[in-house]
Amino acid sequence: MTARLPVFPLGTVLFPGLVLPLHIFEERYRALVRHLVGLPEGAPREFGVVAIQAGWEVAPGGPPGRPSLGGGEVTLHEVGCTAELRQVTELADGGFDIVTVGRRRFRIAEVDSGTAPYLTAEVEWLPEPAGPDEMAGLLAARVISVFRQYLSLIRPDPQEISEQLPEDPTVLSHLVAATAALTVADRQRLLAIDDTAARLRAELRLLNREAALLRQVRAVPVPLNELAGPPAPN
Repeated sequence: MTARLPVFPLGTVLFPGLVLPLHIFEERYRALVRHLVGLPEGAPREFGVVAIQAGWEVAPGGPPGRPSLGGGEVTLHEVGCTAELRQVTELADGGFDIVTVGRRRFRIAEVDSGTAPYLTAEVEWLPEPAGPDEMAGLLAARVISVFRQYLSLIRPDPQEISEQLPEDPTVLSHLVAATAALTVADRQRLLAIDDTAARLRAELRLLNREAALLRQVRAVPVPLNELAGPPAPN
């Protein structure tokens, strides 16, 4: 089953169930927000978030730290996730601050850059687990254990790692993928995996890799003369 979807290219990967706040300042995406807000009551207010693979540019005049798409060619990853519009705040300059939540994964079949002010795409919806999976449940318990160990390495305060993690394997897999300190490429590969058990296996490998790197960095001794001397100039 395919659908036509507005597409918002970003330098990040969105996962189902995760919150994504955005500051909208480009006119093309202001038009997208106005379009979504103007839809009939009950209509899905969704657009596709797709990570940029190549061609990121900073448009002239864009606010510092808020890059946008310039006039160059942009290559997108094939797999993205829809963002459902949950909250809209219109700003004095005509822009918007919005809050969205990831909803469902899709694969891009064809991109259209000429029909609307913003990109649209023909997309096909990707499958999601329909019921309990014994293997995914077993893997989820292992991922929770390894993820807590990983968090203990990056968050020295025990209070910060005491939060309850979701028991649902699919929800857990999306949360871990979105919150671990992974590259966009790593996150993109996780998003593209259809099977929850396979995604959890991949996350176990990534978490073990990241934990090993963190332990290695912590184990590197600092020479005493560096600690005793004055700080070096930048």
